[in-house]
Amino acid sequence: MERVVWHIVEGLSKKAIVFVIGPKGCKEHLPTNVSCAEIPSYPLPLFLWLAKISALYHASRFRPKIVFAGSGLTAPLTWLAARMCRARSAVYLHGLDIDTDHPLYNILWKPFIRRSNVVIVNSRFTKRLAINAGVPEKHIFILHPGVSLPDDSKADQLRKRFRNRYKLDDKPLMLYIGRITARKGLAFFVNRILPQIVKSISDVLLVVIGEEPSRSVMKQTGEMLKIEKSLKTHELQNHVIFLGARPMNDSDISAAYFAADVHVFPVQYRPHDNEGFGMVALEAAAHGTPTVAYATGGVVDAVSDGISGKLVAPGDADDFAAAILDLLHDPLDERQIRQFAERFAWPNFGQALIRAILEKP
Repeated sequence: MERVVWHIVEGLSKKAIVFVIGPKGCKEHLPTNVSCAEIPSYPLPLFLWLAKISALYHASRFRPKIVFAGSGLTAPLTWLAARMCRARSAVYLHGLDIDTDHPLYNILWKPFIRRSNVVIVNSRFTKRLAINAGVPEKHIFILHPGVSLPDDSKADQLRKRFRNRYKLDDKPLMLYIGRITARKGLAFFVNRILPQIVKSISDVLLVVIGEEPSRSVMKQTGEMLKIEKSLKTHELQNHVIFLGARPMNDSDISAAYFAADVHVFPVQYRPHDNEGFGMVALEAAAHGTPTVAYATGGVVDAVSDGISGKLVAPGDADDFAAAILDLLHDPLDERQIRQFAERFAWPNFGQALIRAILEKP
């Protein structure tokens, strides 16, 4: 989400003067031509209150033409600020910020999302959620998150460096990148799918980059305990390597994508807790690495079945394992995988963002 918001700011700053209201520390990450006001991000009620005050103050000071919310959480603040200075309001919806059954959020937040002049969504799935929540379809614009295209001339070098660093040799390698939550499905994968793969390929490995969140709106707990229990039960401890969390610009992440044979994305279907898109699948594709994923939520927009990976019916562990084994034995064309990712390059995102704001009534 943070990466998408950064590119929203970067894209808008190429066509307009942009002022950002964001959490403390955001200034050092913004484009050099963008000014900002920083406020504490925790606790959440304090952030929202201070963001409201800051939005109203700066809207009255600068009189912007557009007030943009980076997520549904700040939609009420941007709508109020836009209303005060007679500007247009816009919001980018990531999925979870429109698909929630929290009664307070539904009463106080969603009405402001419905009133926004432009509602940009990250997938066809999120568009359906927005329509179901009462957002007029004519106000909705689908804008998939983008991806940075790596220098594939260094692919072999980075692949060897990563495998040597973690003593992976030339073993078949699966990769999981992301938070470890129930929705992301790693615990399900380790318990139901990994045993089948190891049974067929005895030296296969799974590298995990990510950790269980300790502070987030949709925090889940207990997933690592489930994973550790499953690894012990199935005697798979030697088949999984946990590398912990990494910053999104960490060179290890790009090297891991190049080193992996298959990226696994076992996202689970969970009412009111679905995957809005699936940026990791795009990042894998940009590195020429195929993804196996469940066809749920917005993931179907992030994986082209048979081109950039394989989509499996939600919850089917046997077919998921079979899809991974197929790719390990018969890889997809890396060139076609990268070509799919190129459609989502960040420059294209910026251009589409401008069109969405200018074209919507």
